[in-house]
Amino acid sequence: MKECIDLAHSKNVKVYVTANIYAHNDDLGDIRKYFEELNLMKPDAVLISDIGVISIAKEILKGIDIHLSTQANTTNYETVKFFSNLGIKRVVLARELSLAEIKKIKDEVGDDVEIETFVHGSMCISYSGRCLLSAYMTGKSANDGLCTHPCRWKYMLLEEEERKGEYMPVIETERGTYIFNSKDLNMIEHVDKLIEAGIDSLKIEGRMKSPLYVAIVTRTYRKAIDDYYKGIDIYRDSIKNYKDEIGKCTYREYTTGFYFGKPDENTQIYDNSTYIKGSTFFGIIEKVDDEFAYLEQKNKFSVGDTLVVMKNDFSNLTVKVLSIYDAETNKELDSCPHSKEKLKVKFDKKVEVMDVLRSID
Repeated sequence: MKECIDLAHSKNVKVYVTANIYAHNDDLGDIRKYFEELNLMKPDAVLISDIGVISIAKEILKGIDIHLSTQANTTNYETVKFFSNLGIKRVVLARELSLAEIKKIKDEVGDDVEIETFVHGSMCISYSGRCLLSAYMTGKSANDGLCTHPCRWKYMLLEEEERKGEYMPVIETERGTYIFNSKDLNMIEHVDKLIEAGIDSLKIEGRMKSPLYVAIVTRTYRKAIDDYYKGIDIYRDSIKNYKDEIGKCTYREYTTGFYFGKPDENTQIYDNSTYIKGSTFFGIIEKVDDEFAYLEQKNKFSVGDTLVVMKNDFSNLTVKVLSIYDAETNKELDSCPHSKEKLKVKFDKKVEVMDVLRSID
């Protein structure tokens, strides 16, 4: 944790730590110890949903902001004001709010407290992520960060049938349905409306996502925000480019969630739970010298392949693989079919540390 925070701060990036479980008595001692450790590491904020945990955080954390988690189910401005009076610096609103409701909340609370809302990523079937399905069905609690995502499972209707004097459940139909499987949230076409509603921070769901997903989505929303402030026409003229770029991720079909009205049957995916595959992630450049770039490879590529290098200035660079070597044995390779191989690669153009490699499609 300390290494991550120090690295992020060296790159002028903030770190927010989630501590948003609903605590039982037996959790409180460990929470105190955890906050004492965090107090030394100095993240920029801690996200909390439990009022008792907020009380502990206020006692222990010094110079670290407290943000209210979406799991607190905040849906009105009086609740925002209440938590602001407790010293909360930012409230992550419930996902079940329309854009008009969010604007009303921001108009009422003004600059006294920041407002954050989810704008992209997986949608939870349960209210503000407070789901009990995983805990009930598998013993792994979503509230403890262990969700097994039963909302993505296939379900079949059962009926009782009398057999040998007993009623037994049998499957009525083998077809089944993914009845709880929501489309993914995507508001890239409406960043202007989000900003004009007064939202201070856009939250991207990224749990269990790849580094490629994180890189593509965050930099695309960052660019959309920056383009909006350069000029609304610049933003609107670039929407197709934003959509094309986000399409390089692995994703489900998209929805705008609750922003423009309550979801209906068109926001669900009933026939499967598979992702639509975008581009392939190859790795992140860890070191460079005069001739080679070094990385831990994630998927297969070969000598002669053309790859895309994602730069942190929002640009993409196309490079050709000239040669590949095992970084440990110095053995020359034609390709790298095995994940997590340590490689040194010669490209036809110069790359930099932290560049992200993906396929050209």
